Amino acid sequence: MKEFLTRSLTGLIFVTLLICSVYYSQSAIFAVFTIFGLLCMYEFSKLIDLKGFVQYIIFLVTLSVFVFWKQLQPEIKIEEATLILLVFSMFVSLFLIRDLFSKKIIPQFEYKKYLLATFYMSSSFAFLLLIPNATETYEPYIILGSFILVWVNDSFAYLTGKNFGRQKLFARISPKKTVEGFLGGLLFSCIASYFIAKFTETLSFSSWLIMAIIISSIGTIGDLIQSKFKRQANVKDSGSIMPGHGGIYDRLDSMIFSAPFIYLFLKILHYVS
Repeated sequence: MKEFLTRSLTGLIFVTLLICSVYYSQSAIFAVFTIFGLLCMYEFSKLIDLKGFVQYIIFLVTLSVFVFWKQLQPEIKIEEATLILLVFSMFVSLFLIRDLFSKKIIPQFEYKKYLLATFYMSSSFAFLLLIPNATETYEPYIILGSFILVWVNDSFAYLTGKNFGRQKLFARISPKKTVEGFLGGLLFSCIASYFIAKFTETLSFSSWLIMAIIISSIGTIGDLIQSKFKRQANVKDSGSIMPGHGGIYDRLDSMIFSAPFIYLFLKILHYVS
């Protein structure tokens, strides 16, 4: 009971902080996710044994160039540079997926650690902060709706898997995840997309439905990738800053991996509309 209350209180604080930042201002969202990002970078660096401070400088420079500078100087166009960052991020994501299906450990060469710090962790937070502006108009409810889809997916994947799970999804990496749990999370995320579309009026239902599919499927892959990093580091959680939940990276792993794909979808949607 005590563990449940601790987990619930910690989760409530996290959700409240996110919702308040969305309602307050764009600067508040930037501040909250910059702090979250630095904490994730710290936890990620421990998992892959990346020492020093270079990765934090890379993180701050990436956000400064692609997010803060773009907002302070909107007349300066850096779309080409942003697309190049997106392409590199996609390539690194594909390599991480490949490593997930490999029975070998994810190689920990020094140069690869910095590639991951740049085009996995840093760029993902940049795209996470760019999502509200992906349609060229500031739409903070897009980021809030995305997180709601993550929460719905995680909650119903857990409940469905616990009660009906039989077939393991990826037993070698995450023994508790099941195919039934994944399908349950996907189904209820798709249902939630209807209500998000109805109450936010930022995107059409069909767009939110595609977002739900992206977040449920790619987010699950992101969760598995983080699980492999933790398994290699021989730890249960990425950190302990959130009692009952683990670390910030544990809470944001799905969204971190999904962010570039969500941004790409929203940009395509904007260009074709």
